[in-house]
Amino acid sequence: AKVGMHQDGGSSSSSRCVLQNVKFNNCAGNKGVRYETNSLDFKVRADGTLFAAHHLQVPSKQLILVPKGRKALPGELVQQQSDTLLPWRQHQSANGLRRQKRDWVIPPINVPENSRGPFPQQLVRIRSDKDKEIHIRYSITGVGADQPPMEVFNIDPVSGRMYVTRPMDREERASYHLRAHAVDMNGNKVENPIDLYIYVIDMNDNRPEFINQVYNGSVDEGSKPGTYVMTVTANDADDATTANGMVRYRIVTQTPQSPSQNMFTINSETGDIVTVAAGLDREKVQQYIVIVQATDMEGNLNYGLSNTATAIITVTDVNDNPPEFTTSTYSGEVPENRVEVVVANLTVLDRDQPHSPNWNAIYRIISGDPSGHFTIRTDPVTNEGMVTVVKAVDYEMNRAFMLTVMVSNQAPLASGIQMSFQSTAGVTISVTDVNEAPYFPTNHKLIRLEEGVPTGTVLTTFSAVDPDRFMQQAVRYSKLSDPANWLNINATNGQITTAAVLDRESDYIKNNVYEATFLAADNGIPPASGTGTLQIYLIDINDNAPELLPKEAQICEKPNLNVINITAADADIDPNVGPFVFELPSVPSAVRKNWTISRLNGDYAQLSLRIMYLEAGVYDVPIIVTDSGNPPLYNTSVIKVKVCPCDENGDCTTIGAVAAAGLGTGAIIAILICIIILLTMVLLFVVWMKRREKERHTKQLLIDPEDDVRDNILKYDEEGGGEEDQDYDLSQLQQPETMDHVLNKTPGVRRVDERPIGAEPQYPIRPVIPHPGDIGDFINEGLRAADNDPTAPPYDSLLVFDYEGSGSTAGSVSSLNSSSSGDQDYDYLNDWGPRFKKLADMYGGGEED
Repeated sequence: AKVGMHQDGGSSSSSRCVLQNVKFNNCAGNKGVRYETNSLDFKVRADGTLFAAHHLQVPSKQLILVPKGRKALPGELVQQQSDTLLPWRQHQSANGLRRQKRDWVIPPINVPENSRGPFPQQLVRIRSDKDKEIHIRYSITGVGADQPPMEVFNIDPVSGRMYVTRPMDREERASYHLRAHAVDMNGNKVENPIDLYIYVIDMNDNRPEFINQVYNGSVDEGSKPGTYVMTVTANDADDATTANGMVRYRIVTQTPQSPSQNMFTINSETGDIVTVAAGLDREKVQQYIVIVQATDMEGNLNYGLSNTATAIITVTDVNDNPPEFTTSTYSGEVPENRVEVVVANLTVLDRDQPHSPNWNAIYRIISGDPSGHFTIRTDPVTNEGMVTVVKAVDYEMNRAFMLTVMVSNQAPLASGIQMSFQSTAGVTISVTDVNEAPYFPTNHKLIRLEEGVPTGTVLTTFSAVDPDRFMQQAVRYSKLSDPANWLNINATNGQITTAAVLDRESDYIKNNVYEATFLAADNGIPPASGTGTLQIYLIDINDNAPELLPKEAQICEKPNLNVINITAADADIDPNVGPFVFELPSVPSAVRKNWTISRLNGDYAQLSLRIMYLEAGVYDVPIIVTDSGNPPLYNTSVIKVKVCPCDENGDCTTIGAVAAAGLGTGAIIAILICIIILLTMVLLFVVWMKRREKERHTKQLLIDPEDDVRDNILKYDEEGGGEEDQDYDLSQLQQPETMDHVLNKTPGVRRVDERPIGAEPQYPIRPVIPHPGDIGDFINEGLRAADNDPTAPPYDSLLVFDYEGSGSTAGSVSSLNSSSSGDQDYDYLNDWGPRFKKLADMYGGGEED
C-alpha cells in the first residue's frame, strides 16, 4: 500500500499539521502494523495520521510515503542510514512474533541520473527480523549486480545497506531488476528472495535533434491561408512522459520577408508548417528559407534545451499568367509553290515557369486560311510561333492571306484567371509570283492508231499550258525521249508527226504501247520547263506471215505411227494469226508424191510419208503456211526431215542416224578401212622402236670406262663471260718479244697491257732512292692514271706499272747475298715501318753485327 499527497504546486506546510490519515487492511487485518516514512520531514502516528515534522516548503506535486515493511515509490531517494526496510513480515501471537509465509511487495527505488555523488551512495538498508537471533548475510543478484553491467549496485552483506557505485544514465538504461537474498552463516536460506526495482529518474540532459538538418517542401503560389506545406520532426532522448522530453516548435526567421514577414506558421507540437497569409507569388518570390527551432521542457526557453533546422519552401508555379503576343499584328512573305517555309515568327510573353506546361505555348489559326495552307509550330527553346507553309500557295489564285491567330498554354489557366485580349493577333502574308514551269494538262496522253502509218502522218497535238497568266511568255517544245526515233514535234505548237513507220512488232513496243517523252520550256527568267508523256497504242495489222515450226525433224524410212507434228508462229496478234492452213506445194511434184499433211486443229498438223519406203537421208520439204488475217498472208517454209532406218520401237538406229546425216554405205566402208590402216601403221612404228632400244642395250664395251687410261675430255658446266669478255685475244696477255706487231697495229682501242703508241698517259716513275711512303703513293698514282686513261677498255684487264722489255739491265737477282759489303747504307729500312723491321735488323746493324 502507498500513501500519496497531491498539491497543485509548491506550497508550505506547518509542523504538526495533519495532512492525511493512512489506513492499511489485509486478510489478517491491521493488527501489528507499524507506520514509518522514508523522509525526516514527515512522521506517521500509530493510527496512521500523517503530519509534518517541522515547517517546510513542499516542492513536488506528489509525495509518496511508505508504511513500515515496504520501500519507496518513484520520486523518493532513501539516504538516511536510519531508514530500514523490513521486507519479511512479522505476526504477533501469544508466544510472540512468528514468520508469515506470504511476503510483502517492495515498492520501486528511484535514483536520479547524472548524480555527482559521492559514491558509493547508499540507497536503502534491507534487514530481516531474524538478525537478532542469528547472523545473516545479505546479497543481491541481477543486471547491474552480478550481471553486465557489473557492480553498478552492491550491498553490505552484514548490515544489508545497498549502494549505487557510479552515476546513472537513464538513456543508457532506465530501470534495473534485482533480487535480494538472506542466508545464515552456513549458506542456508533464511528468507525467500525478494524483488527490488530500481528506476533511474530522468534529467534534462539531451537536446532535441532534428531528423534532417535541411527540409525541402513546396506550396503552390496563390495558396489560401492554412495550406499544408511540410512537417519537421525533432526527437529528444529524454523521457517523453516528462517535460524533459516534451518538444515544442517555433519559427525563428523567414527569408525573404515578402510580402509579409509571417507567411508561414508551425504547429508547436506536431511540427506541421502551414501558410498563414495570402499573397504567395512565384513570379515575385520563388523560394523561402525558414529557420525552425525545437525546444524541450515544453518549449520553455529559460530552462529548456534547443536546436534548429532549415526548412526550404519552394513556391511552385501555377498557370496564373496567360501568354500574350508582344504585338497585335505580324507580317510575312512567301513565294508561290513553296512548302515547309517559315514566313513569320510570332513572339509571346509568359511570366510563368519557363519550359513548363504553364509556359509552353500552343498556337491556333482562328480564321483566314480555309484551305489549310499554313500551320503554326512552336519553337521549344524560344516559345515562338513559326508560321509555316504546309500546302503550296498559288499567286494566280491568292495574292495575300489575312490570318487571325490565338495562343494558349499546354496547361489550362488556374481557377479565376481569364484569357487576355492580347492572346489574339493578326498575321498578314503576301504571296510573291515566281516563274512556273509549263505543264501538260493531259499527262500521260494516250492515242490509238494502226501500225504502219506512213512517214509524216500527223498523230496529235501535244501542247502545254503556262500557269503564269500575268507573264507574257512563249513555250517551246522538244523531244526528251524517243527510243525508236519514230516521232517529230513542232517546236511552236506541239504537233506530233511520224518520222518513220511505226511497227507494233518492234522491240520498243511494250504491251502494244509506244511511249515518248516531250519537254515544254518557257522563256522566263529563269527558264522553267515541264515534261509530258505521250503513249501510242498501236493497233495490229496483218503485216507478218507465219513461220513454220519446227525447222528440223526426223522420221522412219517406212510408214508407221512415227509422224511429224508441225505448227506455225506469227508475230501478229489475233485475229491476224491462226487458224493456219498447212499445204504442200505442187512443184516439185516429188513433194506431194512422197509426203502428205493431215490437219489436227487450227494451229497444228501432221507431216508423214505417203509412200511405203523412202531411202534414208536428209530431205528439204517445203510447206506453205497461211494465216487468217484480212487479207491473209502465207509463207513457204522448208523443214529438214531426216529419214532413217528404225528399230521395232520406231527409233532411228545408230547406223541409220549416220546414213541419215548424208553418207552412203560406200563412204562409210571407206572411212572404216582408213581407220584400220592408220592403226596398223602406228602399231608397226611402236614395234620398231622397241626393237632398236633392245639392240642398243645388248652392246657391251670391251673395258670398263673407269679403267680406260686414255685421255678423255671431261665436260663441265661452262659459265660464259660478259659481252666484252668474249672478244679478246689471249695472246695479248703474254709479254711480247718484239714490238713490231704493236707498232704496226692500226689506231683504235688499245689495251693497257700493250705499249701505247703516241701520247701515253702520265704514269708515275718509281724514284731511285726509296722512301717509306713512295710505294703506296706510287701504286695510288698509277691507279688514278689507269682510271683516267681514255684508251682503257671497259672491262677488267692487266695493268703493267713498269714495262722493262725482254731484257733487264738489272741483271739476275741471284747474285744478291746476305752479306753486307759496307758500301750500301741500309739504315733507311728502319723508317719503312714494321713490315720492313726484319730486313732492317738483317742489314741495318752496321758494326754491331
